[in-house]
Amino acid sequence: MSFLIECIDCGHTTGYNPSEFNCPRCRSQWRRAVYDYEKLAITLPDLLAKRPFDLWRYIELLPIHKPVPSLRMGEGGTPLIQAINLGMMLGCPNIFIKDERQGPSASFKDRQAAVTIAALKEAGITEMVAASTGNVAISYSAFAARAGIKLWAFVTSLVPAVKMREIALYGSQVIKVTGSYDQVKKIAAEFAEQRGLYHDMGARTITSVDGMKTIAYEIAEQLTDQLGQPEDGSRWRTPTWYVQAISGGLGPIGISKGFHEMQQMGFTSHIPAIAAIQADGCAPMVHAWKQNQEEASAVINPKTHIETLATGTPGRAYPLLRKEFKENKGLFESVTDEEAFRAMHVLAKMEGISAEPASAAAFAGLFKLIRAGIIKHNDTVVVNCTGHTMPAEPLVLGSGWARNVVLPQESETSNSAVTPKEGEGLLAALSRVAPDRFPRVAIVDDTADARRLIRRILQSQGEYTIFEATNGREALELVKREHPDLLILDLMMPEMDGFAVLDALKNDPNTANIPVIVSTAKELTKDEKNLLQGQIQALMQKGDFMSDEFLEEVKSLIR
Repeated sequence: MSFLIECIDCGHTTGYNPSEFNCPRCRSQWRRAVYDYEKLAITLPDLLAKRPFDLWRYIELLPIHKPVPSLRMGEGGTPLIQAINLGMMLGCPNIFIKDERQGPSASFKDRQAAVTIAALKEAGITEMVAASTGNVAISYSAFAARAGIKLWAFVTSLVPAVKMREIALYGSQVIKVTGSYDQVKKIAAEFAEQRGLYHDMGARTITSVDGMKTIAYEIAEQLTDQLGQPEDGSRWRTPTWYVQAISGGLGPIGISKGFHEMQQMGFTSHIPAIAAIQADGCAPMVHAWKQNQEEASAVINPKTHIETLATGTPGRAYPLLRKEFKENKGLFESVTDEEAFRAMHVLAKMEGISAEPASAAAFAGLFKLIRAGIIKHNDTVVVNCTGHTMPAEPLVLGSGWARNVVLPQESETSNSAVTPKEGEGLLAALSRVAPDRFPRVAIVDDTADARRLIRRILQSQGEYTIFEATNGREALELVKREHPDLLILDLMMPEMDGFAVLDALKNDPNTANIPVIVSTAKELTKDEKNLLQGQIQALMQKGDFMSDEFLEEVKSLIR
């Protein structure tokens, strides 16, 4: 493959040797791989048409001369899933999830490890060092084991024990350091230098950056397949926003490189804005960004339970990303641990995706940016679901997340099964799982997706008996028949709209006191708002409510 390594500080170019970390002219460690983009603009489309959808379809854009197919484990080619329910809930229909949980070791770090290990194998390197908060070491351990490379994995003692055990399972040497992640990185670097070993340096590692950029290429191809070619005639479509939680910044640096390469080859015309999300308790880049500082001050003692986001010293990654964000309208934002944990629940319950807390921080950031009006309702957004959740801990789930069903034991005096009477056995046990009385809620909306979304929100948060009606006339019949405790009513329906339903309910003494929440996508006029005043308990604009806010509104009415 034809490529050179270029120093981003002095522009000097050389060939590639993984063991050479510094520019031979200025000694900078910040270098990048550059390719023959003019030639690839012509040849790459035909090559891609003949290849499977995985990371290695972009081999001409990776710093590998002769990749070894036997090292591959299905890396790359992860799904891009449209978040239908989240899109409806947020009023932003084009939200897509890049599901990186489906890599060989269940995180996006597999891309970094796959390309780096392939380069090390090609160069005959048999031993390496990596510092990690968990996912990097797991990915490197898996690929290193396959390639016969010994890995020294330096991890902070805050890494969950289950992750440490997985790293060790692959045969890597785990070095647990009681200290911050930044201290771990320093010790790992010193160890590698003393022994003359290859050392992964995150965003300064050429292969890591180019491994990550394949996410951008896949997104562009997948969005084009799902939404069609852009109107400007470009080959591939790019999102308006790309959202990812970050620690050291490697992901967005790689993503940015990928989109810029596509634009340089003429495949795309638009560079997405990138939203980089950090945890409040360790957000040096966010603080620097909001204070318009060119350098980020270190966070010495991170205060977050999301260990994978606890990098307090971003170094040069921040000014590089700051420059990119200034040019392409990106930004840094932070979320609390609690917001991230809440987003874990929302993502799992709305889309069936169980994500690690760091991934959930990206979704919490998405919610925050949509609420603030920064991400617009007509924007196309891709969120990187960077990894799968580990077994949930009490910190995340809290109390009351499960109920017990205890089956009665067989009679000791009988050798045969006893048929349970009513009120005994499994049926009785199951009936005791639920409260004696369910809140009864009627959902009235002519749109099936809207009814499904509201039903899903209610079901995910509590035990409700739910009824549905598709128009106003059905609603009135349902209310008279089922006597619900609460009505969630859409205003704009055929035949009989929500205003007429409200009038009918208020004119009947048997239904006049049923509380009503109006849920509407319509921008109400002043007269319409006055008409509703005194007739309803709450007005919820579709797309402007989150599940927790909506549920609190419901609970406040039915307590």
